[in-house]
Amino acid sequence: MGEWGFLSSLLDKVQSHSTVVGKVWLTVLFIFRIMVLGAGAEKVWGDEQSNMICNTKQPGCKNVCYDHAFPISHVRFWVLQIIFVSTPTLIYLGHVFHVIHKENKLRERMQKHSGKELTKVPKYSDDKGHIKIKGNLLGSYMTSILFRILLEVAFIVGQYYLYGFVMDPRVVCSRAPCPFTVECYMSRPTEKTIFILFMLAVSCISLLLNVVEIFYLMCSRVRCSSRRSRSAPAAIAMHSPFNRDSQMQNEKLSLHDTSHSTA
Repeated sequence: MGEWGFLSSLLDKVQSHSTVVGKVWLTVLFIFRIMVLGAGAEKVWGDEQSNMICNTKQPGCKNVCYDHAFPISHVRFWVLQIIFVSTPTLIYLGHVFHVIHKENKLRERMQKHSGKELTKVPKYSDDKGHIKIKGNLLGSYMTSILFRILLEVAFIVGQYYLYGFVMDPRVVCSRAPCPFTVECYMSRPTEKTIFILFMLAVSCISLLLNVVEIFYLMCSRVRCSSRRSRSAPAAIAMHSPFNRDSQMQNEKLSLHDTSHSTA
């Protein structure tokens, strides 16, 4: 797990700049992908080529058959999947750090020129570094989710075309330098099939969470726009000249009534 420490520390910083669904996605990524892959997958697979048994002793035949059956090992494929799927989130994190850095500089400028009115004010972050996902940050966040969806789908489809989702215990190979059609047998195929299906299920759950987060952001956006549309007419009505004239007329009438009553 030591080689995952740097990536985990970076993804941990994204937690405070994500939505509720995004935090669930990060938890699934940490526990069910990174930890499981680091703790169990390498022990289950190990040196797969040396454990494969073929019905020939022809030198180089086993290597060719293994390369034909597995162009890339499952473990390395899942490592690439985690890195590629995490990359859009890390790019969004870089955008967040850039925005926080700019707005901290803006706050320092506001403190130096406290008597003057500045045209720009911080709108994405507060003094503690907490951000609001809106505007450009919202666009960056949704773009990262869309890329995560595309990458998840691409890796699931790629895994299906490379190996399928079931580990076949027998590999049939007729490539040179094999003298005839050779049959090779894999070790622990049932255990590996269970592990493959587990990683596939986690990938599908992550994909579902990404889709749910897109709808969550769209719904929250619609709610904010509806609240603004409700509050805007009330504010316009309060500041309209007709309301001011009617208020002044009511005040004059009330003063006229009070003068008659005193008379």
